Amino acid sequence: MTSILSEETRVRDEIAEVGKSLFDRCFTFGSTGNISARLSTGEMLMTPTNASMGSLDPARLSKFTAEGVHSGGDKPTKEAFLHQCMYCARKKAGAVVHLHSTHAVAVSILDGLDPDDVLPPLTAYYAMRVGRLPLVPYFAPGDVALADAVRERAGRSHAVLLANHGPVVAGQTLKVAQYAMEELEETAKLFLLLRGERLRLLTSEQVNSLRLT
Repeated sequence: MTSILSEETRVRDEIAEVGKSLFDRCFTFGSTGNISARLSTGEMLMTPTNASMGSLDPARLSKFTAEGVHSGGDKPTKEAFLHQCMYCARKKAGAVVHLHSTHAVAVSILDGLDPDDVLPPLTAYYAMRVGRLPLVPYFAPGDVALADAVRERAGRSHAVLLANHGPVVAGQTLKVAQYAMEELEETAKLFLLLRGERLRLLTSEQVNSLRLT
């Protein structure tokens, strides 16, 4: 019992630390975005609704049972189902990060994107940490129909981009999910900076040797 409580305390603190790090470096703003992590019991901790990631209180995080029922803490975000469907599709995932980061959102608004893989392989670290980035069609915030669309694409990729909304990334640990999200945002920034230029992309052979599935 003591070890379980110790794990929960550690994870609560880590969520708050990661949230502040993302907020302080302008990966998120206001009360946008959310973070979750799974405990060894299958229970889930998540940033609550209307909370700034820059000032999270670890003790007030929303808590869910292993079955996805809100069991404690502040009122959960209406996007909690996004996290739950990512965990459903990615059985080994231990954390999920969802942001409305500026450059990734900008890319999600562009017309003519490849819906199966939005961003080209610009760098090795993008290929390793993100890999394929499918585009999920637009749904209004909180629309539970989004869950089916996310689940379908998350089965093939641990990162998805919600059209006119933002990215969702799952990882084995919270740090892995955080670093993948940051790599995605920086690659989106590069993509926008390089639009109209002739690009020297990684070859398919180079990508296949790097990508994580």
